[in-house]
Amino acid sequence: MNLPDHGSSDQTTQLTQHGIQVLLIDDQAIIAEAVRRMLHQEPDIRFHYCQDPAQAIQTACDIHPTVILLDLIMPEIDGLTLAKFLRANKLTREIPLIVLSSKEEAVTKAEAFAVGANDYLVKLPDKIELIARIRYHSNAYIMRLQRNEAYEALLRSQEALTNELNQAAEYVRSLLPHQLAGDIRTEWEFIPSTSLGGDSFGYHWIDDDHFAIYLLDVCGHGVGAALLSISALNTLRSESLNYVDFRDPSQVLEGLNEVYQMEAHHEMFFTIWYGVFNRERRDLIFASGGHPPAIARTGTSSQTAETVALSLGGLIIGGLPGQKYQKSTLVLAPYARLYIYSDGIYEVSRPEGGMVQLNDFIELVGNLSREGDASPKTIINAMRRIQNKETFEDDVSLLEVEFL
Repeated sequence: MNLPDHGSSDQTTQLTQHGIQVLLIDDQAIIAEAVRRMLHQEPDIRFHYCQDPAQAIQTACDIHPTVILLDLIMPEIDGLTLAKFLRANKLTREIPLIVLSSKEEAVTKAEAFAVGANDYLVKLPDKIELIARIRYHSNAYIMRLQRNEAYEALLRSQEALTNELNQAAEYVRSLLPHQLAGDIRTEWEFIPSTSLGGDSFGYHWIDDDHFAIYLLDVCGHGVGAALLSISALNTLRSESLNYVDFRDPSQVLEGLNEVYQMEAHHEMFFTIWYGVFNRERRDLIFASGGHPPAIARTGTSSQTAETVALSLGGLIIGGLPGQKYQKSTLVLAPYARLYIYSDGIYEVSRPEGGMVQLNDFIELVGNLSREGDASPKTIINAMRRIQNKETFEDDVSLLEVEFL
C-alpha cells in the first residue's frame, strides 16, 4: 500500500566544525610578519607560514588550510606554476587561492585566474580588506566541506537503509509459505518495492477439512510497515487470537481489528482478505477489510468459467474499534481458481496517461484464464507490458490457489 511511512525516525548528522586556517606561501619573511600582525587580533583565524615554495604542497596537505595566500614572484618556482601544482593535487585542488602580486596588471590577473586562482590582491592590502577576503573565501570553502560531508553521510545512510530493507525483504520472503501441490495447488509471486512495503500472505490447514487463505497489506513503507505485517502474519499462522474461531472469517477480522488498533501501532493500519475453504462442502467463506476483491474463476472449464469479484467492503484493520465484518460464501464448481493480490499490481500508470483501474485488472485475469495461462508470473508480465516498464512503485503480491 503506497502511503507515507509513519514508522521511520529522523536522524541528524553532526557536521565537523572547521576553523579558519590561513597558509601564506611567500619567500619574504617580512611579508609573513606583516600578515601575521594583521591577523593576530582575530581569535578564530589561525595563521601558518611556508617560506620554501618547494615545501608548499606538503605543508598544505598537512595543515588543511581553508584559504591559501600565494606570492607570484618567488625563487626556484614562480607562483603561477605552483598554483598549477596546487590545483593538480587532489588534496589541495578545492582550497581557495588568493594570489599576491606587487603590482596591478590585467595580464597577470588573467594568467592567475586561468591557472585556478580565486582572488587577486596587490600586496600588502589593507588589513580590513585582507581579513574580509580571508573570511569570505574560508567560509565558502567550509560550507563546501560541510556540504560534501553531509552528502557522504547521506550516501552512507542510504546504503545502510538499502541493506536494512533488503534484509527485511528477505526475512519477509522467508516467512512466505511453500507452494503446494495436490488437491489444493498454490503458486505465488512476491516482488518487494525498493522501499519495501507491508505485503505478506499465507495459507494453512486449520483442521482436516478447513483451509485458510489470507493476504494483507500494511500502509506505508520501510521496516516499520514490514514488522507490523510480519506480526499480523504470525498471528494468523499461529491462530493466536483469543476467543476466535479461525474457520469464521468475520471473527478473524474482528479479532485482528481489536488487537492491531492504529493508536498502538504508530498510526499504521492494514487491509486484508481472508477466506476459508471447506473441502467437504467445497465452498469458500470469505471476508475483507479494506482490501481489493479476490478474483474467483469457477465453472466447468477455464473457457466457460465465470469471473467473480469477492469483496464485502469492510473497513481497514485498525481504523476503529468494535467494527463488525460481514462474510459471504461461494460454492466452487469443478474448475476453480482463486487470485488474491495487493493493490501494487494494478495501481500502475499507462504510458499514454491515466491509471489502470481495478475492473481492467479483473478483466485481464479473466481473459488470461480463458486463454489457458493465468499464472501469477504471466499476470505480472502482462501488467509490466501495460505500464511499459519492469519495476513497480509498490510491493506486488499475487497468490493463485487451484482447488481440484
